[in-house]
Amino acid sequence: MKPEDHKAAAQALIKAEQTGEQIGLLSVAHSDITMDDAYAIQDQFVAAKVAAGDPVIGWKIGLTSRAMQMALNIDIPDSGVLTRSMQFDTGATIPAGRFIQPRIEAEIAFVMKSDIGGEGITRNEVLAATEYVAPALEILDTRILRADPDTGQPRKVFDTIADNAANAGIVMGAERHPPDNLRWVGAIVSRNGTVEETGLGAGVLNDPVESVVWLARRMALYGNTIKAGQVILSGSFIRPIECPAGTDIHADFGDFGQVDLRFS
Repeated sequence: MKPEDHKAAAQALIKAEQTGEQIGLLSVAHSDITMDDAYAIQDQFVAAKVAAGDPVIGWKIGLTSRAMQMALNIDIPDSGVLTRSMQFDTGATIPAGRFIQPRIEAEIAFVMKSDIGGEGITRNEVLAATEYVAPALEILDTRILRADPDTGQPRKVFDTIADNAANAGIVMGAERHPPDNLRWVGAIVSRNGTVEETGLGAGVLNDPVESVVWLARRMALYGNTIKAGQVILSGSFIRPIECPAGTDIHADFGDFGQVDLRFS
């Protein structure tokens, strides 16, 4: 793909978000698309948001579970960018029409107290740079169709990455904790009073801290760092839960906290 193709794809994604009308699969329109192309499109997408007054507040890490990696035939996570307009408080009601096909995932959010980066970043350095961790939900959305209507081909990892790793929102609980024993932090997630999913932090690369290590090292390859004050969604340890209109979500993280969300 050429730079003008990256820009055109990003503009199409912005329009899809604004109108609620999804675009076709980029992996179908551009059969030669690569991982670098996908991230270049994502960069253009985020740049357009920032230029419109929606600053970056952090990062999300996706495809951290072995099951999701196998499903997409990859062996590494992916990442996306969080912007200010994506923030919601626990207990919030999402207005109808805000998202196209929203889903949620349960995650552990890291809030950083100092900059961190470098290809050789270590687990201990991530822990030292973390101000606190908190229970969180990620809101996923798809500005690209989930499958090609003509061939039935599902989205590929290139489509997901270009689509800002399907990121659309973050909801953080009020609780604050040191980043200890995160492998054993779990959640019971209910939709309209029915338990839909349960999981443990160990589902995220065996330890959510390792997810942040991966992100810092990947960013270093492009000359970037994680900044103090940024929020990092470390990856889901449940499958995505569909959230059509009228959905109430309650995520019970036990002693770690609670997160609630409603879609009107």
